Amino acid sequence: MAIKDAVLAQLAVRIEVLLPHLKNERQRRLALATEARLLGHGGVRAVARIAGASESTVRKGVFELEAGGEPLEGGRIRRPGGGRKTATELDPGLLPALLSLVEPDERGDPMSPLHWTTKSLRHLAADLTRRGHRVSPVTVGRLPRENGFSLQSNAKTLEGDQHPDRDAQFHYINDQVKQFQAAGEPVISVDAKKKEMLGQLPNAGREWRPKGEPVQVEDHSFFTGPTGETAIPYRVYDLAADTGWVSVGVDHNTSAFAVATIRRWWQARGQLDYPAATRLLITVDAGGSYSYRYRAWKAELAALAAETGLAITVCHFPPGTQCRCLTTELSPPAA
Repeated sequence: MAIKDAVLAQLAVRIEVLLPHLKNERQRRLALATEARLLGHGGVRAVARIAGASESTVRKGVFELEAGGEPLEGGRIRRPGGGRKTATELDPGLLPALLSLVEPDERGDPMSPLHWTTKSLRHLAADLTRRGHRVSPVTVGRLPRENGFSLQSNAKTLEGDQHPDRDAQFHYINDQVKQFQAAGEPVISVDAKKKEMLGQLPNAGREWRPKGEPVQVEDHSFFTGPTGETAIPYRVYDLAADTGWVSVGVDHNTSAFAVATIRRWWQARGQLDYPAATRLLITVDAGGSYSYRYRAWKAELAALAAETGLAITVCHFPPGTQCRCLTTELSPPAA
């Protein structure tokens, strides 16, 4: 006997109202199965069509209701042991085979099939399949994480031999800084920053602007050619005041430019912040335009000392691990 249209209409209303409030697939399956049993012959097909479910799902719920049994504890959907088995349960040898490919101890093994290939998920899955462990790249990506592995880049932690006096060199510089600051004398650090090409050139990063109005820049930076002008930022940092001073040049990073930046800082800020100063301590690294090897650096500083009347001390930080910490003292000429 065909199910009446009025009954189907009422069924559609109940399903539309009830199903969204059920928490899991088992509850929805049993609710649909209950409606199907009440309808009798043809109920499974009618309920499946109205609810948009498969007939096998509704029929499975009917079998569960007819079999009886207590509700599952703890909000479970399936009984213990139900559902698909994990890949490692189905293939106990899968995990050891995978770990043998990604363990750090295996790197450099000339017999390893992945010695000259990238350890991508596809390569690992293909190699495991060749070894008799059929597995997908998705599973390969999940298993290492579950066993304490993660994607990591190289860590730059290996160094050469340490100079036996390296620690003492930094202690000496630190003591010099403390002595100058305790006496109220200025202490600055200077360094040149990365050169930047001038012009409307593309740079990484983003900034807030009106929607649809980005800054228009060149398509490629090489359009400016090798003759394009560059800006050279040079920084002076006052350790005690925690303030910075930047000069920008468009020529070359030279010792004259480095000392000119210090001179401008002293004229604009230094002599105002330290009116009673008689000495100046400069800390720099050992390379670049302020290298301890450059006579031009020392000559320019000597000229600055004579001009300002300051006794200038320079402390060079040791480059790498095996260079000495050098200090250069420049005093103004005697009256």
